Amino acid sequence: MNKYTVQVESGRVGKNGQPSVGPVYRSSLAKDGFPPLEPGMNTSWELFRFSVEKNPENKMIGWREFNQGKAGPYVWATYKEVYEEVIRIGSALRQLDVSPGTRIGIYGANCPQWAMAMEACNGYSLICVPLYDTLGAGAIDYIIDHAEIDVVFVQDKKIKQVLSFECKAARRLKSIISFTTVSKEQIDVAATIGIKAYSWNDFILLGKKYPSEPLPPQPLDICTIMYTSGTSGNPKGVILTHETHATYVKGVERFLDQFEDKMTVNDVYFSFLPLAHILDRMIEEYFFHKGASVGYYQGNIEALRDDLMELKPTFFAGVPRVFERVHEGILKAVAELRPLRRLIFNLLYKHKLHWMRLGYSHKTASPFADFLAFSKVKARLGGRVRLLVSGGAPLSPEIEEFLRVTSCAYMLQGYGLTETCGQTTIGFPDDLSLIGAVGVPTTFTDLRLEEVPEMGYDPLGQPSRGEVCVRGKTLFSGYYKDPELTKEVIKDGWFHTGDIGEITPNGILIIIDRKKNIFKLSQGEYIAVEYLEKVYSATPIIEDIWVYGNTYSSTLVAVITPHEDNTKKWALLNGHKGSFNELCALKELKEYILKELKIAAERNKLRGFEYISGIVVDPRPFDIERDLITATMKKKRSQMLKYYQVEIEQVYKNLAEHNK
Repeated sequence: MNKYTVQVESGRVGKNGQPSVGPVYRSSLAKDGFPPLEPGMNTSWELFRFSVEKNPENKMIGWREFNQGKAGPYVWATYKEVYEEVIRIGSALRQLDVSPGTRIGIYGANCPQWAMAMEACNGYSLICVPLYDTLGAGAIDYIIDHAEIDVVFVQDKKIKQVLSFECKAARRLKSIISFTTVSKEQIDVAATIGIKAYSWNDFILLGKKYPSEPLPPQPLDICTIMYTSGTSGNPKGVILTHETHATYVKGVERFLDQFEDKMTVNDVYFSFLPLAHILDRMIEEYFFHKGASVGYYQGNIEALRDDLMELKPTFFAGVPRVFERVHEGILKAVAELRPLRRLIFNLLYKHKLHWMRLGYSHKTASPFADFLAFSKVKARLGGRVRLLVSGGAPLSPEIEEFLRVTSCAYMLQGYGLTETCGQTTIGFPDDLSLIGAVGVPTTFTDLRLEEVPEMGYDPLGQPSRGEVCVRGKTLFSGYYKDPELTKEVIKDGWFHTGDIGEITPNGILIIIDRKKNIFKLSQGEYIAVEYLEKVYSATPIIEDIWVYGNTYSSTLVAVITPHEDNTKKWALLNGHKGSFNELCALKELKEYILKELKIAAERNKLRGFEYISGIVVDPRPFDIERDLITATMKKKRSQMLKYYQVEIEQVYKNLAEHNK
């Protein structure tokens, strides 16, 4: 067994209709059992209070103020200042006659007001319910009604969505509090449906006038109900307790403390992933516990680079698409170098990678290469980044390797779900054997695989494959108001994630598929669609791909969104002119993409029925506006079928005529 994991239970063959299960792996940090929490550190509120007492003058949260439409430098509030504001918010909420256990919604982009409202919920035993900033009024309406929310903190430009006719559940609200100001017209509209609307300053003054001591929660009290966007149906409310949050923070702290290069109060996290999602929320809670700083982006994703240059963070977390764009930007810059400089960059890359493969850290593998070439890559992320973390979906091995070599920072990939309070597994820095994997179990997690016979996955086979199942101290308590679904996914204490994984004998997890993303072709062959999309999306001409098939056909088809820059390069080399939309309509481009898909299939030794026979080319990326993907970039397959139904049917019709 390696230094990362221990095996705490053996696998066993299934009997009496029960599936086989693989060995149970646990982090070596918990080889003698899950470590206990420290006294007085059992809730999110206690973690925050401890940090305020220890680090009152440290910079806690920062934001950019605007002058004549231009973002200025970061302005900071200390832990003491934030705590005082939080007490005023909590006191004002008490004046609204909310009692412990009341659900409080927060709706808007990441900002100091979001975090302070969250901490006020923690301190006064209120349940924080994030509302998706990236979804439309339909989901907001559903969550307000389903969670029975009484009060909503809301970004000023989102107020009209809450008060709109479509958001019928808003009529159950008692109050809304704007992150900034609220217009007289909005106050009047709110009043007509029985809602009291407050500006931020007025609400703070209310709390200052009527101060009220915190009502600290107990460890097993609900901290948050976080709704997952879901790829079908209504969002699910994931119940997470205060103890779960505190345990997560303790686990991250224990994991990071084992490394020589430790996180300190001087570290700065750049917050732009939605606080309504678990990854950003838990990273911020960890940073607040450490007494470190969190800087918020200005709310405009197009200005992300400007924020990075201004903040100069030391810790940056993102989903794979973010790192794909970083990778694309660097490759584009390298391609524009003079031939000799481009050659030097590539030679330095190979040189540093060679020494990293021999076991040298990213810092010691080639300081010369870092100085000469890779410091410029680091500068693209602000110049001070020490730790990069990717989550939300598997990151391609090519991009992970590239960033481990060129970013001059530690690069980790992790895996987790809202139901596991974020991380379930995490990689290790400077270990290139983990590239392509999502890591090993986190401090408070047990991990095993379960047989999925209809997909041919056997955890006792070679390699060990099956559904990823999780047990431990950071597991959710259940789905809000849905005991049946809770029983369906939690069996004998094990949460069934729906993801298909492969576990090495060392307890290292690789995500290879999704259990629900499987269908049968007319000849009876099962198709693991997510795996195929991962294989095909590595083709340079492809930006994204949705693979489709059904039981009435023996062939697969796909909708392709081409990579714009690479499509234009192809057009230039092949004598085609026109806009990107015009290029995407070319028959020649379709033929070229199909040829590239065939090459990818052959290279990855796919079976004949896994080849793509026909395609639809859409110049527009899959997006939330058309309801084709979730806020975490997962494909809504039923919606995609509905949206592309006509084109898909035409592709099948063309294939049938061609094969006559």
